[in-house]
Amino acid sequence: MLTLRRSLVGAGAAVILLLTAMPASAADIPPPDTVVTSPNVSHVLNIPKPAPIAGTINTDIAFQGDYAYVGNYGGFSIYDIRHPKQAKPVSSVVCPGGQMDVSVYGNLLFTAVDSSRSDDSCNSTGLPASNKQAWEGVRIFDISDKAAPKYIKSVETNCGSHTLTLVPGKGLDRLRNLYVYVSSYSPAANFPDCQPPHDKISIIKVPLRNPTAAAVAATPVVFPDGGNETQPGLLVPTSGCHDITAYAEKNIAAGACMGDGVLFDISDRLNPKVTARITDPNFAFWHSATFSNNARKVVFTDELGGGGAATCNEATGPNRGADAIYDIDHGRLVFKSYFKISRHQADSENCVAHNGSLIPVKGKDIMVQAWYMGGVSFWDFTDSANPREIGYFERGPRADGQGGGVWSAYYYNGHVYAADFHQGLDVLKINDPLTDGAARVRSDRLNVQTQERYRGWGWGHDD
Repeated sequence: MLTLRRSLVGAGAAVILLLTAMPASAADIPPPDTVVTSPNVSHVLNIPKPAPIAGTINTDIAFQGDYAYVGNYGGFSIYDIRHPKQAKPVSSVVCPGGQMDVSVYGNLLFTAVDSSRSDDSCNSTGLPASNKQAWEGVRIFDISDKAAPKYIKSVETNCGSHTLTLVPGKGLDRLRNLYVYVSSYSPAANFPDCQPPHDKISIIKVPLRNPTAAAVAATPVVFPDGGNETQPGLLVPTSGCHDITAYAEKNIAAGACMGDGVLFDISDRLNPKVTARITDPNFAFWHSATFSNNARKVVFTDELGGGGAATCNEATGPNRGADAIYDIDHGRLVFKSYFKISRHQADSENCVAHNGSLIPVKGKDIMVQAWYMGGVSFWDFTDSANPREIGYFERGPRADGQGGGVWSAYYYNGHVYAADFHQGLDVLKINDPLTDGAARVRSDRLNVQTQERYRGWGWGHDD
């Protein structure tokens, strides 16, 4: 979700709904708070948010082994998912600071803080970014004891950390160091630690044998001549990146950078180089990116309305607030088509393209994706020019009229896990000939912003 730095109420307190002019057809809208699915999707389980963080909203998810790590504006929770039908919380850490997006590596959990705090502790309170003493950046936890995670290190970064991306080192360096690409944006002249034009990312180097020595090692500028700032319809002008997806073994990354889409060469982990850059007149806010498994395609999302608007309706149309599919041809980004759910939502339902992941099906390009109150969509983009939805899960409008919905929906070892603002963690399963082959592929870790090539039955180097 977009956070306009310190100028909007945090999404944990309220979701601002920007009502659209035309209502959706009543026939398209499920009854309030009612779960509906396509015939090939089943709702396996709902786990309400644990009491310590029940009052704040869920955000991103990371996975490792038999555990899921769910971020929350109030901290994070760890879930035991070894038996998905009986998945259960193991622990919750109260440590406020939006968005608390999470990534995991070994015994380390990294959390992103893009909310100016009085200090770096878990007892901090909000403090204006105009105050030099304010802190925001990355918190690192030791999760070797799942029942009692320990906060071990903080790293302050310019303009905070809206999202973060883990990038393993190359060759032998992989055993020694981990790199964290920190995305942040929206500087202001009265923010001492977030000065314009910004237009850069921060890179934290984490010595794996001594993670408490983690520190910012580089701040490469992505847009030395400035980003896209004047296009009509932009939510906000480019002043950094919202999210970066790295495909480390292929030495590439894709940046969703507010008004721009970017490809990077990350062969030199501390010195990423922009190799391609695009804009799109239908995109208001480049939000996130997903490569195909063979890295010959990339899907970018447009978070029209910043996550708080009702944009899944006839008035907005199919090409805005959507996914854009690009083929990667000799390093160039070649636009092929848009994809957007066709299930119109009510004017009380914030809905737009959001976080998703690949479903590992050999020979196919299939994603599962969150759409806030549009729920979860399963869709096939094997034919880049003709994507189509193959399944869905959603709830009707909230009876209390509030916004919310699914922030992230990711496939992990046979099931889909969906983090809902208010409802907690949903476990879903798709049973479809198109996706059944994914059951043969197992992963021992999933950080969606750190793509790794799927390996398993029947998979080769070019899949």
